[in-house]
Amino acid sequence: MKTNFKQDEGTAGLTILLSVIVMLFIIGLLVMIFTLMGASLKTSIYDTTTATITNETLTTVSESGEDFATVDFRDVVCVLTTVVNASDGAVINSGNYTQTNCNLLSSGTGAFNNTNWNVTYTYTWEADNTATNVMNDTTNSVGEVTDWFGIFIVISAMVVLILLTVIIITAIRSSGLIAGGSTSGANRVGTA
Repeated sequence: MKTNFKQDEGTAGLTILLSVIVMLFIIGLLVMIFTLMGASLKTSIYDTTTATITNETLTTVSESGEDFATVDFRDVVCVLTTVVNASDGAVINSGNYTQTNCNLLSSGTGAFNNTNWNVTYTYTWEADNTATNVMNDTTNSVGEVTDWFGIFIVISAMVVLILLTVIIITAIRSSGLIAGGSTSGANRVGTA
């Protein structure tokens, strides 16, 4: 049985370039899917942790507010227990401040405005564990695969340019315009 090979005239390796671009698109799609799945898995397995902070000093609490030390913890929820003036230990009533999760604002009135306060509170947050660390490392590693896409596209484009150059040189040689081409009527331009 005779095998017929595909003989596309004038494509000069464009099918290679298109194949590489389609392959990179599919790899990118798979990377996106696995990265999204990894991020979802990572957030579902944090350890919910509760702790207490005693006498954390907030400096010069004013109307603009002061953050607790735990304000940047993941999904943190702070619950105040006591608030006292740092200099004399006087208890500060809840009418003198407003708490917004892990931030405390002075009401702006009273003797405690712009003074240092000691706060005692409990906080609950989502802590990392071994599984979340592994998922984070895996997700980040899979996500970095796309950094190589530019290199693959440049190499494929260079292959196409080399194939174009070979086709052009072959066409010029077979036309008879330069020496060394075919001998069937060609290669006689400029000779006597």
